[in-house]
Amino acid sequence: MRISIVGPSFPFRGGIAHYTTLLCSSLGARHEVSLVSMSRLYPKLLFPGRTQTDTSEVKLAIDNAEQLVDSMNPFSWIRASNRIRELAPDLVIIQWWHPFFAPAFGTIARRCRKFSKVMFLCHNVLPHEQTGPVRLLTKFALSSGDMFVVHSEEDLQNLKDLIPSAKVRKGRHPTYEVFNQHPIEKQDARAELNLKEDQKVILFFGLIREYKGLKYLIQAVPSILTTVDIQLLIVGEFYDDREKYISLIKELGIEHKVRIRDEYIPNEAVGTYFAAADLVVLPYISATQSGIAQIAYGFDRPVVTTNVGGLAEAVKHEKTGLVVPPADPKALADAVVQFFKEDLSDSFVHNIREFREEFSWDRMVEIIEDLASNNNGDSR
Repeated sequence: MRISIVGPSFPFRGGIAHYTTLLCSSLGARHEVSLVSMSRLYPKLLFPGRTQTDTSEVKLAIDNAEQLVDSMNPFSWIRASNRIRELAPDLVIIQWWHPFFAPAFGTIARRCRKFSKVMFLCHNVLPHEQTGPVRLLTKFALSSGDMFVVHSEEDLQNLKDLIPSAKVRKGRHPTYEVFNQHPIEKQDARAELNLKEDQKVILFFGLIREYKGLKYLIQAVPSILTTVDIQLLIVGEFYDDREKYISLIKELGIEHKVRIRDEYIPNEAVGTYFAAADLVVLPYISATQSGIAQIAYGFDRPVVTTNVGGLAEAVKHEKTGLVVPPADPKALADAVVQFFKEDLSDSFVHNIREFREEFSWDRMVEIIEDLASNNNGDSR
């Protein structure tokens, strides 16, 4: 099958770019795959971070990717769809994660449907922060698709609400094992980060935004410390007001137990933080799914998370991690204490390895193949 994928990849950074690259590689092992990528994502005025480009020394990139889609330039959408027509694909897969891209991707999809099937692979059907005409924009884009893949029950329901007749399959977000290609031992990772070898370490990783609930994890730390001596690593660039988190840490008197690295972590450094951690904590108050949980699984690291969106589907309670209510510092504290006091790491790691096939890229390829071949969706 000839497949054209539309979405960001290197030199852009972040989880969607990584996903696009890995999807191209995985599908490319069995099909003829081309990537029509982005020449511009967000205009600088709308981007809250320091840079949109990936400065990693170890690059996740696809050879021969064509950077044709400028999110702000309608002429580029026409050029991109014309190029896809030249590639003569049997299937066009469009990455979907935010309605900002609805005009571009909706236009490309409508033009591509004249000569190919179009599949939207939805990371978030609707965005975390819903302001303005997000549902209208989302429906404009997604109504131009023939079929859909989602990663969570919440996204499945959101899609069905918008497009009741949607042909859709649900598949697990695959594991990011790519960051663990050159494994580093825990003691070596801790030495690199100047952490004690016998220290109990919990990790919050990724861009810091309000919906990720970091403040609740910080509020949980004093309660955790009454029972378990832990070190909290907060690793990721702040898209939210950094000072309010610093003030909260100082107010709670836990500066000596919290370490912050306020920057986007390059690919080659990701492994050091996950290898050093005993436990990854995702205290989100809103989510459909999270690539961070899949990075954690790639390092055999258990996860404590909240019962929002698809997180409780990705983290199997008392098997690969612990699931607690959102916005509840006490519940977070109790879960972290339970993990260490009951010494759950070995059994959770065993289960993560047992469930790995469920989160494999081969499984995602099979779902795409089946949906594209049969054009027959269900909610599995």
